[in-house]
Amino acid sequence: MSTTSLPASDHAPRLREALIAAAFTADGLLERLGAPAYAALARSETVPALRATRGDSPLDTLVRLFLLQRPVPAAAAAAALPLAECVADGWAVHGGDLVRATVDVRPYGGPDGQDWFIVSDLGCAVGGAGGIGSHEEGVVLGVGGASTTLAGITVRKPVASALDLGTGSGIQALHAAQHSTRVTATDVNPRALEFTRLTLALSGAAPADLREGSLFEPVGDETYDLIVSNPPFVISPGARLTYRDGGMGGDDLCRTLVQQAGDRLNEGGYAQFLANWQHVEGEEWQDRVRSWVPAGCDAWIVQREVQDITQYAELWLRDSGDHRTDPAVYVQRYEAWLDEFEARSTKAVGFGWITLRKSAAAAAGTPSLVAEEWPHAVEQPLGPAVEAHFARQDYLREHDDAALLAAHFTLAEEIVQEQVGLPGAEDPEHVVLRQHRGMRRATKVDAVGAGFAGVCDGSLPAGRILDAIAQLMAEDPVLLRDRTPQAIRLLVEEGFLEPVR
Repeated sequence: MSTTSLPASDHAPRLREALIAAAFTADGLLERLGAPAYAALARSETVPALRATRGDSPLDTLVRLFLLQRPVPAAAAAAALPLAECVADGWAVHGGDLVRATVDVRPYGGPDGQDWFIVSDLGCAVGGAGGIGSHEEGVVLGVGGASTTLAGITVRKPVASALDLGTGSGIQALHAAQHSTRVTATDVNPRALEFTRLTLALSGAAPADLREGSLFEPVGDETYDLIVSNPPFVISPGARLTYRDGGMGGDDLCRTLVQQAGDRLNEGGYAQFLANWQHVEGEEWQDRVRSWVPAGCDAWIVQREVQDITQYAELWLRDSGDHRTDPAVYVQRYEAWLDEFEARSTKAVGFGWITLRKSAAAAAGTPSLVAEEWPHAVEQPLGPAVEAHFARQDYLREHDDAALLAAHFTLAEEIVQEQVGLPGAEDPEHVVLRQHRGMRRATKVDAVGAGFAGVCDGSLPAGRILDAIAQLMAEDPVLLRDRTPQAIRLLVEEGFLEPVR
């Protein structure tokens, strides 16, 4: 683990002012670098950004110093930031005529246009994990795709207490600080807690309660309204790298995290995780992950990606730079991954999101446990869609078929209808309803379903609409009422129809 001392935050407000004044912000970077160079940073490619910052403006200097880790002339650094204070606090070192950064500082745009800054180990801000030149045990990463994904799916309603478990550089704690009265951030790596402190201070956020330890050990029996975690979920042979390897066998870390979260949630509270899970011979992955859900909780499990064991091993061997080592060492480590999977009868690894919500209905023995595969594009942020999913589950649990027929519905926003069939055919083979928001689902419906959805404006109960459709289609209204509630239930569950409450 690196033993480099980290900066103090005494003059963080002054440094923040200087960064913003120089437009060293997410918007400022995009404007200065241009879209191609800005996108290249996410791929860990720095050459375009270096070419774009060959000038001597304060923004050019700050990009090279804090984001690209290039030494800059002391005179340029003094013109861009309060140099003496930055050196005194340890953000930079001044040697001869050059100044070098001691940490990565990456501008990050908050959800409401806030100018935030994520602080991480040198070489770890650009492109997330892929931007690290050489991995060390205990290294702390900056912003990566997993971090932004979790931030986007998190429910953002105001809460009294939030827990960021495995905080890393503090991005989840930073988001939580905007809508939580009290934020607790934990990590097994003490350097991560220090980076979280810096991230919050430099972003102008309230400090968090920082605690060292593994899983829920640092918080004891305390409970929260929101728990978020981007844990070290990688299923690996051993625990070489703290930031990614959980140190438990197989997917046990993710299972343990989910199982223990129920006791730490307040009624109505959410726990949201990213996770990997094994696809084991003779077992459905949905059954495996559903078995993790603690009593008293509803769950929505979404599998976003599946990799066979060779793809998975190669991904994480590249992540740690093993593909650039001695070929014999690479082969040995690759074999170790495959041995691990073979011993556990694992044929593939799934990646996705797990959301728990503590509810009275689940505690009473009727939990909603939805596990689905959805590899398609979604619209972030998904937090509102997550909250709406659980509200729909509540509604459907409370309404039997007779109640559904008496209820009023409206068609959700931005739903379009597509007719699928051969060109020139008088009637389509089938009709598809497609969402352009949230999960962007699509579902096939018959003529009754399409007609029903098209006239749902909240003015008539579902049963009356079906009676009118039966008359138009010369069908028996009683039979139509009997067979349609299940279709209505599915359209409500997937968010195509919204109940009028």
